[in-house]
Amino acid sequence: MTGAVGFGVFSEGDGPPRVGFRAGDGVLDLAGAGLGSHFAVPSLNPFLALGPAAWEDVLGRIDDLVQKGTPFVPLGRTSQRLPFEIADYIDFYSSLEHATNLGRLFRPDNEPLLPNWRHLPVAYHGRAGTVVVSGTPLVRPCGQIRDPYEPPHHGPTRRLDIELEIGFVVGVPSRLGEPVPAGAFRDHVFGVVLVNDWSARDIQAWEYQPLGPFLGKSFATSISAWVTPLALLENRFVAGPEQDPEPLPYLRTSGEWALDVELEVEVAGTVVSRTNARGLYWSMPQQLAHATTNGASIRTGDLLASGTISGAEPKSQGSLIELTWNGTRQLRLGDGSSRSFLEDGDEVVLRGRAGDVELGEVRGTILPARC
Repeated sequence: MTGAVGFGVFSEGDGPPRVGFRAGDGVLDLAGAGLGSHFAVPSLNPFLALGPAAWEDVLGRIDDLVQKGTPFVPLGRTSQRLPFEIADYIDFYSSLEHATNLGRLFRPDNEPLLPNWRHLPVAYHGRAGTVVVSGTPLVRPCGQIRDPYEPPHHGPTRRLDIELEIGFVVGVPSRLGEPVPAGAFRDHVFGVVLVNDWSARDIQAWEYQPLGPFLGKSFATSISAWVTPLALLENRFVAGPEQDPEPLPYLRTSGEWALDVELEVEVAGTVVSRTNARGLYWSMPQQLAHATTNGASIRTGDLLASGTISGAEPKSQGSLIELTWNGTRQLRLGDGSSRSFLEDGDEVVLRGRAGDVELGEVRGTILPARC
């Protein structure tokens, strides 16, 4: 479906929010087009819970409507909402290049990768209640910070960063106590969104040992307004990187599971990074299998993000801490200014494209702190 973006929740003027399908610069009102009352609601969750047969049927009916010339609402006349109710949020650490870069920054005298990294998809639990839709402004967070050679103090982060990620969205839930095998990925997962896992690096650096990210991450995570179904990306799955050592049996997959999606990061009007999601070391089915191997259940609306996507080439890193090597370098922007980390007033835009399918974008503008 050329120009397709995906499913989301929109409103037109003072009209009620409802589910639509975006293609190009238009949105198809699914309830108005007679595709079901479960689309006349401000959330994708009822549709997500119906499962793969219903997802396939609706995509086929949308394609028929497009072929018949059914009118779309112009995108410029709409506003977007959070596309689904976030049930739970997990953020992985699946890029070998990103994990290696951060290991070299934080542990310069040791091996960059910790011993567990090549054996399992490392992750942390995020805060579902602070996931926001693209376009939502971001207030600079405050927290406890310890600068070198100074005692801890409380104040606004001076190292506000972004993380370029892709997240997958669960449709069909599982039962508590029953792991979801990697081979059942398509039975449960509806589609993907772009994710910006905003990060306050100075807050994170002081708090994260020994239990991992907390306030340095939990203040906000932005996602795209449109969820792109896996069915529109089938021809973009390719072979992923070789894994050494071979994963344990529950993490082994068959077929090609790396997602060939071109990605870019724009800061204050200047593109500062371009990369591709196909280089992720740990695949989405492996992430799901690991997240549930202890019997943890998944729910409709769960969001599982990849972690920062970075490449091996210059200017292919998905975070500013890597692009500026922890602030020791400056990014030169098109207006002549330079950055190590984000400044108030900066707008960040993440974009993704998979051939003829656009993954939408994630926008966010930095507002001053309110400490």
